[in-house]
Amino acid sequence: MRYAANARMYSVNPQAAAAWKELFGWIARESGVDLEVVDHNFPLPLAELWARKDLACTFMCGYPFMLTGQRQRPVAAPIPANAPRKGQPVYATRLVVRAGSDFRSLEDTFGGRLGYTVPDSHSGYNALRHHLLPYYRDRKARLYGDSVGPLTTPRRVIDALLADTIDVGPLDGYALDLMLRHDENLRSQIRIIASTDPAPAPLLVAAADCPDEAVAKLQSALARVASAPECASLRDRLCLDGFAQVGASAYELMLQWEEEARSAGYAEPG
Repeated sequence: MRYAANARMYSVNPQAAAAWKELFGWIARESGVDLEVVDHNFPLPLAELWARKDLACTFMCGYPFMLTGQRQRPVAAPIPANAPRKGQPVYATRLVVRAGSDFRSLEDTFGGRLGYTVPDSHSGYNALRHHLLPYYRDRKARLYGDSVGPLTTPRRVIDALLADTIDVGPLDGYALDLMLRHDENLRSQIRIIASTDPAPAPLLVAAADCPDEAVAKLQSALARVASAPECASLRDRLCLDGFAQVGASAYELMLQWEEEARSAGYAEPG
């Protein structure tokens, strides 16, 4: 059987997209699992991709992974080279502003315009809300004059910043690393003013009924990415140290963060 592979979440530019395609090709050869890199680009909903019955190696955000009714199978999660906990499959959200703005702290942006991606995103919504929750509790009022979204993708968050339609926005830290790796000009256009607590990174998933044998073969191949000499260039181009096996229990943290916010009456970041 042919299985679907997709890295839309981290195909943040043509260079990264090409590198992911190469890596999936290597994984297919190493594992013996027939992978087809499928296109599912914005504005197609990610939920439609994640509902496919032929998934075997497709990136999925951990938050909707925990919210879905029929849960996909965890395969592995990336270990970003710049992970907030070195050597672990975790990431954080970077809160960014325009480089030329006067904002020097997150508190400086309060009262302004906050961007977000989509409500079922961890990095662009759930982690953002968790980071803002202590400020909301302290002030007992909304923090921003306007919440702008859904912006959907990290690139569109940056575009909104540069177009001056938002003052601050959330970026998946690993996605930002990939953007900066392949676009040096971006470093002079945006500035990080805060980072959220680390959380488990988005994971590669397979469909719920994907055979155990296929999942095991993929996990074995993914474990070799970290040390395979032929993957050295790919690791560099993908800002990647390797992959680690993960279980669903690691992502319960995201539901805890959601419950904390909702219990405090802070359902929507803003």
